Amino acid sequence: MITPVQRSNFTDEHAMFRDAFRTFLDREMVPHREEWTDAEIVDRSVFAKAGAAGFLAMAVPERYGGAGVSDFRYSQVIVEELARADLVPHGLGMTLHNDVCLPYFTEYCSDEQKERWLPGIAAGELITAVAMTEPGIGSDLASMTTTAVRDGDTYVLNGSKTFITNGINADLVIVACKTDPTQKHKGMSIVIVERGMDGFERGRNLDKVGMHAQDTAELFFTDVRVPVSNRLAGEGEGFMLLVQNLPQERLSIAVAAVAHCRAMLDWTTEYARERTAFGQPIGTFQNSRFRLAEMATELAIAETFVDRCVDALNVGELTAEEAAMAKWWTTELQKRTADTCVQLHGGYGYMNEYPIARAWTDARITSIYGGTTEIMKEIVGRSMGF
Repeated sequence: MITPVQRSNFTDEHAMFRDAFRTFLDREMVPHREEWTDAEIVDRSVFAKAGAAGFLAMAVPERYGGAGVSDFRYSQVIVEELARADLVPHGLGMTLHNDVCLPYFTEYCSDEQKERWLPGIAAGELITAVAMTEPGIGSDLASMTTTAVRDGDTYVLNGSKTFITNGINADLVIVACKTDPTQKHKGMSIVIVERGMDGFERGRNLDKVGMHAQDTAELFFTDVRVPVSNRLAGEGEGFMLLVQNLPQERLSIAVAAVAHCRAMLDWTTEYARERTAFGQPIGTFQNSRFRLAEMATELAIAETFVDRCVDALNVGELTAEEAAMAKWWTTELQKRTADTCVQLHGGYGYMNEYPIARAWTDARITSIYGGTTEIMKEIVGRSMGF
């Protein structure tokens, strides 16, 4: 069976990085898995530890305290190892910080903004979040009602956001808002709201079906005065920034989905070898073998396509359509794989002490966040001329 470390797109350097990160996980994160799940939030100190060890915001240039490494395969290794260790890749906030939020700061910040924020982001001292979704709009970002009205050298920000990953822990929040409410897409801008700004309040840590170690919050902005110097790019360019960043975000989700499938298949294969029924391992029954074979085949196909997308991203050639294809197909595969693996575990698959039970509930959200499967299919369908 093909395993991540044997796939041809990884080099010896990636293998060394994998070993180092696996050691870090076993020492700093795995022992706290249940603690964070019960608390429904990851301790902030893990970000600082990851930063000190060189596993955070690796694309930040060296002059700002990062590694200056833009190879997305290192992010792929991080996600795969998080999944292997039964640490939900997108459930700890680290992947969001590294893959989703970071490009806004490395690509669209001025030199002055980079000096202010990048060192803290790379060190894990400034945790990031992105706030797009509002309570009443879902995927319809152009209809957002959060506004930022210019008043001299500040914007007066009013509105609310929901389902915000890292919402409790975040120090820097990338907020999509309307600087011109009379316009739809062209009226959107991006401002950075910082912890401690007057009028910026966090609501409750939302009670989710899965991903319990992740803090997911409501955010409220009441006459928050955000300096104009905290705006990214030009006024009215917010939607363009979001669109440019979405392919990497969606590929990150696809990478996590495939990594989770690999982990679930490995757990289930081991269980099928050890668990017996009617005097023989359950994996020896034809139905079990067929289901395991189906999952192994689909996973190999998914890994191949996702690896190709990562290569395309690394050379700046990943298209929005390819990212949408990867995102919807792998997250739907993740749900199918989780369900099949629970079934093969039998009653034990429904027990939270087994990682497959947690993986099953964690998987359900992945075809929703980052753009629903239906929106992804719409993107692909429109690219076909329909």
